[in-house]
Amino acid sequence: MNTNRRSFLRLSAFALPFTRVNQLFAKTPAPGTAVASKPLVISTWDSGQISNAAAWPVLEKGGRALDAVEQAAIAIENDINCCVGLGGNPDRDGHVTLDACIMDEKSNCGAVAFLERIKHPVSVARKLMETTPHVFLVGAGAQQFALANGFKLESGKLSPDAEKEYKKWLKKAEYKPVINIEHKQSKGHGPFAPARLDNGDFNHDTMGTLALDAQGNLSGMCTTSGMGFKMRGRVGDSPIIGAGLFVDNEIGAATSSGQGEEVIRVAGTHLVVEFMRNGSTPEEACKKAVERIVKRDPERAKTFQVGFIAVNKQGEVGAYSVQPGFAYTITTGDGKGKVVDSKSHFA
Repeated sequence: MNTNRRSFLRLSAFALPFTRVNQLFAKTPAPGTAVASKPLVISTWDSGQISNAAAWPVLEKGGRALDAVEQAAIAIENDINCCVGLGGNPDRDGHVTLDACIMDEKSNCGAVAFLERIKHPVSVARKLMETTPHVFLVGAGAQQFALANGFKLESGKLSPDAEKEYKKWLKKAEYKPVINIEHKQSKGHGPFAPARLDNGDFNHDTMGTLALDAQGNLSGMCTTSGMGFKMRGRVGDSPIIGAGLFVDNEIGAATSSGQGEEVIRVAGTHLVVEFMRNGSTPEEACKKAVERIVKRDPERAKTFQVGFIAVNKQGEVGAYSVQPGFAYTITTGDGKGKVVDSKSHFA
């Protein structure tokens, strides 16, 4: 696909010029070391430049971490890319479905999944959190809630890049939406989402953002359009509290990106926070969670990517991933986002 996470910064109006972290090592906190000051914001991937650039003005003015992470999500949801927002790759029946969650310093949280034709799922999740006793809405119910609260119903038309990629995938997979003639007899009624996109990127990038505000409070969000060409109705870890995102204001916060099924199996971000509670640095906690995932099936772990980022109450940050290539963006102090390459289990 022409528009992938590596091209976000070239294509988005929100993107800022940046230099790889090895050129700014003296200015960039190494993973697991204390950041000199708060506030700070960290996001998954180098495309976190887009999200951090939107979050930072809120934090710089002394605003709340919750407001900052919502702005981070809105910015990336506005960007046309493979994996977040309505411009992302569709499911195997040609529909874009969005998942998102948000969590504040008081353990208030909201989430939506399998949401169609609504531009900003993270804001729907926040509205759910703040105006109802519920945490999670899905599908038609989530859409109905969004419309009742003033969100606009979008056309549902695929972005040009997504339409192009979808047509290519249909030819390769020989898939007939709904009828699925060619694979009717196959186990589980495949085909299923490919592990990688045509450009080689793993097929499940997510934008997760964590913020520590000037008052010392934490919040986080996670938003995605999920795996490209997934089974209709598939939901990964991104909207699940304790899997794709977890915030404990006494300890720290974590978010994830990668193959969501593997994160769900170990309640990944909750696990990271619990490791921090027991004394691990953010990087150590992320590493232990990755090792828990790899241990379950070491051979299969060679075929997928999962990455965690985390921050604790002291402003220490860290990350770890299954495969090389995972990175996060940190913004603090001078307000300039810096990209840090994560360590990984498989070198």
